[in-house]
Amino acid sequence: MSIADPTVAPSPKRPFWGDDPWPFVVLAAVALLPLVAIKPTTWLVLTVAGLAMGMMIFIMASGLTLVFGLMGVINFGHGAFISLGAFLGATVLLRMGAWTGVDSIAMNLLAVVPAMVFAVAVTGALGWAFERAIIRPVYDNHLKQILVTIGGIIVAEQMIHVVWGPDQIALPRPTAFKGALGYGEIVFEKYRLLACVLGLAVFVGLHYMLNRTKLGLLIRAGVENGPMVEALGYRIRLLFVLVFVAGSALAGLGGVMWGLYQELITAGMGMEVMVLVFIVIIVGGLGSVGGCFMGAILVGLVANYTGYLAPKIALASNIGLMVAILMWRPQGLFPVIRQ
Repeated sequence: MSIADPTVAPSPKRPFWGDDPWPFVVLAAVALLPLVAIKPTTWLVLTVAGLAMGMMIFIMASGLTLVFGLMGVINFGHGAFISLGAFLGATVLLRMGAWTGVDSIAMNLLAVVPAMVFAVAVTGALGWAFERAIIRPVYDNHLKQILVTIGGIIVAEQMIHVVWGPDQIALPRPTAFKGALGYGEIVFEKYRLLACVLGLAVFVGLHYMLNRTKLGLLIRAGVENGPMVEALGYRIRLLFVLVFVAGSALAGLGGVMWGLYQELITAGMGMEVMVLVFIVIIVGGLGSVGGCFMGAILVGLVANYTGYLAPKIALASNIGLMVAILMWRPQGLFPVIRQ
């Protein structure tokens, strides 16, 4: 016998982004206001470049925002997996010069895809070990989390020096992804277009997993009310491990993408990128993948617009964006409501 009250209509399914239009107003304002000072063709090129940068940052940040949202872990060691991913991917790519040096998208992808898979697999496995050995003993103690994860990234950087040497390594892009496509003044770099496609694919995959699968339902429920999920008989600790492994793997994938974007990798690149990663998850709302996606787009657009209009303040532009957002919404654009 059903216990549902037939007189009560079921609540409508809320959209993924919620019902608040203001974050989209902010995005539209950030994207369109530069048109006052930039001609449309240049604006279009800068916008695509900003989206590409934002997609790469989103790949690196999405795992961290879930780790914080579900586990409450402040993981400064996330940057170590970004650096490791870049070096692991480079290890494969630099040994496949015969494949990357050919002007063929198919041949280049046959080199890039295994490099990404290798980086994802190894960083995911290292993430599992990191969670068990470093994170698990310091659950519910944020001060110790900060200390041990900062120590973790220092150790990881030194291990990179031991394995790959102390020097920076050039990581040229495959030949088919060099150069640009376009017409007249509208020119898009091929690699930036690839980054946009890959970043959007990761977002769609996470969106589907979080909203259309039982695992995603448990993760979202764990973010909002972990004790209740545990009381219903689900192993929240296992969810912790799965999310941490996925977050580490995404960091590794992002590291490969960022390394090819910069065409140069160093042991400290992960820590450098972490500044942007933390800005993204703070702006978007801790624990919100949708907010992380929006924050990454905003960060990428602001960095490229200000880099063109006022290069001297470009480095501080995203700090200014974060301050402005937090003064308006201290919990970020899409805060996760906790019970």
